[in-house]
Amino acid sequence: MIQVNAYAAYDAKTPLKPFSFERKELAPNQIQIDILYSGVCHSDIHSARSEWGPAKYPLVPGHEITGRVINVGSSVTKFKIGDLAGVGCFVDSCRTCPSCREGEEQYCEEGMTGTYNSFERGTTIPTYGGYSTSISVDENYALHISEKLPLEGVAPLLCAGITTYSPLRYLKVGKGHKVAVLGLGGLGHMAVKFAASFGAEVTMLSASPSKEADAKKLGAHNFALTSDKNTMSSLVNTFDVIINTVSAQHNYSDYTGLLRKNGTMVILGIPPVPSQVPAFSLIGKRRSIMGSLIGGIAETQEMLDYCAEHNIVSDVEVINMDYINEAYERMIKSDVKYRFVIDMASLKN
Repeated sequence: MIQVNAYAAYDAKTPLKPFSFERKELAPNQIQIDILYSGVCHSDIHSARSEWGPAKYPLVPGHEITGRVINVGSSVTKFKIGDLAGVGCFVDSCRTCPSCREGEEQYCEEGMTGTYNSFERGTTIPTYGGYSTSISVDENYALHISEKLPLEGVAPLLCAGITTYSPLRYLKVGKGHKVAVLGLGGLGHMAVKFAASFGAEVTMLSASPSKEADAKKLGAHNFALTSDKNTMSSLVNTFDVIINTVSAQHNYSDYTGLLRKNGTMVILGIPPVPSQVPAFSLIGKRRSIMGSLIGGIAETQEMLDYCAEHNIVSDVEVINMDYINEAYERMIKSDVKYRFVIDMASLKN
């Protein structure tokens, strides 16, 4: 067995604290990754606090994992010891359903196996995530990471990055398109970077005037204050795509009118209360609202390769492991630019 140190939530109410557990010895098709950095996603908070359904305690969060391969199983061919590697939001899937066969394992019809708060497929063995010193994963569910980029900035690409990259690619966003990004946080800042890199004209939609300077530094061409009625009126029928990253309660219908004919609003945030949209605001211009999850393994690798080629990483604040509970409170207040990343050396020490 492989001894692992970690931080875990033991219940929905108390702060995360140290936890030790054992991972199984490597299977022939697995690699062992020495975790160097682990991003902190808002999903970690929701899961740790049982806000998305009953959690499996103790729960070790973390699904934005970067590190170095320190051991490989006897059948492994895609990685070797010393390679940089990453793990995202899932570590397995059924592999046989249409979605899995199409390389979209995130939509596995049996349900993907989460990197944490899940069970290893066909067992009652819990999966434990990246707030830990090492992880073992099937080589087919691990990602190659370039040596060109700072590893701490790559970690959030495994969730925040692919969550925004995937719908922009699906909608074939590029030169000549007008894209609005609603909300400037962990997801929003990556949406701005990708949309601008793809050649679109990017507008940041925000309720905070203070976000304008940062949005433009990230690549946004324009900034619109959503509380300004005149500004919002001037943007009616403007955008081909709106990337909606807001998780707080809000009305989708406040923004659907900003879409051009055939425009699409992509829902990435998960508000606590469902939003109703008047049918005519959609059918009058053949507008649509679509949801999007993360990406499959192949698309996530494509994104990582694209980022290495174009020097794109997340803007991060690196923290020690024992700061995680303060980081959670700051995240709830949106007090981070734009993603916390844990230096796992602080846990090993």
